[in-house]
Amino acid sequence: MTSGDELCTRPATELAALVHSRAISARELLEAHLARMDRYDAVLNAVVTRDDAAARAAADAADAALAAGAPVGPLHGLPVAHKDTHATGGMRTTWGSPLLRDTVPRADELVVARLRAAGAIRVGKTNVPEFAAGSHTVNPVFGATHNPYRHGLSAGGSSGGAAAALAAGLVPLAEGSDMGGSLRNPAAFCNVVGLRPTPGRVPTWPAPMGRSTLSVQGPLGRTVADVALQLSVLAGPDPRVPISLSDDPAGLAAPLPERLDGLRVAWAPDLGGRVTVDPAITTVLTASLPVFEDLGASVVEDCPDLSGADEVFGTLRAWLFDASFGDLVRRHPDQIKETIRWNAGLGARLTGTDLARAEQRHTRLHETVVEFFTRYDVLLAPTTQVLPFPVEVEYPTEIAGVPQEDYLAWMRSCTLLSPTGCPALSVPGGFTPGGLPVGLQVVAAPRLDRRVLEVGHAFEQATRFGEHRPIL
Repeated sequence: MTSGDELCTRPATELAALVHSRAISARELLEAHLARMDRYDAVLNAVVTRDDAAARAAADAADAALAAGAPVGPLHGLPVAHKDTHATGGMRTTWGSPLLRDTVPRADELVVARLRAAGAIRVGKTNVPEFAAGSHTVNPVFGATHNPYRHGLSAGGSSGGAAAALAAGLVPLAEGSDMGGSLRNPAAFCNVVGLRPTPGRVPTWPAPMGRSTLSVQGPLGRTVADVALQLSVLAGPDPRVPISLSDDPAGLAAPLPERLDGLRVAWAPDLGGRVTVDPAITTVLTASLPVFEDLGASVVEDCPDLSGADEVFGTLRAWLFDASFGDLVRRHPDQIKETIRWNAGLGARLTGTDLARAEQRHTRLHETVVEFFTRYDVLLAPTTQVLPFPVEVEYPTEIAGVPQEDYLAWMRSCTLLSPTGCPALSVPGGFTPGGLPVGLQVVAAPRLDRRVLEVGHAFEQATRFGEHRPIL
């Protein structure tokens, strides 16, 4: 007999097969996860809104559909948690803000609807920083999410509740979003897998600025194959989304290789001297590099020229923040956190010339990385510049003795890559001697999302770092 705790630590791909074959029921799987939430989440604070009754009804309906022989989706019966910035019809969505703490959307947004259509069972909402701003999950509505590997430390963000829930076995699948690292950073902090897809791979709707490529939505999972499975149902065109990609997503979930023969790998430990990284992180990742050579790849130290990436990211982020939060900031300045007020204020002062210069640099940056990836198949880099830090700290103000100028500076290992348009995967990269997780970032040319999944999977299978679960 499979125990509830064992079910809650299995890969989602295995759980999907068990439900489809009726070896376990969707209701049994759901109850195991709800019981685990009851046991551990009061301490973690990862899943902040639940509707157990609705989830049980959905699980019973999933079992009835299987019993009747009805066609079912690839995620049929799997519990899933949604980021608390993503609208869920009939379930509270707060964006981590006191201004919106009682908001109940009338309909699902697209990322939620696609998971539901694939058969996933909605169990709740995962914690975020206020309006998803910043890579540390704490807000005035629900408080801080704790790292499953060490209570009292950050789970990262802004999809920190999602990553913590996955690592702790509270759900087998979760989703999030990423502007400056919000899928990658928490994956690294919590020893799970997070993918920032190519912009347009996972269409975002509704979106007030539908042509923007800076923020994307995407999957998190405990294994790369779990992420690939979820991506295969999240991806695909939508006529309402002007940048959505038309590629057939079915192949994204195909079996992943375990060898990397002939792969050309570039390793950029500090992104060409542009970021300061805690030496403990660099030490862990450098020790893991020989794995790629053992798998048949060649590895050299190199990095694309990321000149202008800071300006592009900073300008376009500020523009988006003013468009998204400027009115709220002006109407409720005392109820919005200072970092959002600062970022929206920068956006309000931008000129047309500022935006034009940023877009020109954006274009040159794209051309630069496309040329770089004619010489290499993937780029490897640290996902984060720091290890998980105390939850009481809003954001790191220095790294290895180097002062950080604002609340975004410590995330530059991710923010420099966001405006390139490249898919970027964070995969477990090892542990410090003190037992803290470290993430390895795998980056490929725009639209080659399948490639980062293949490389991440081969590394994951060779190292098994992701199988080291936290002691709760």
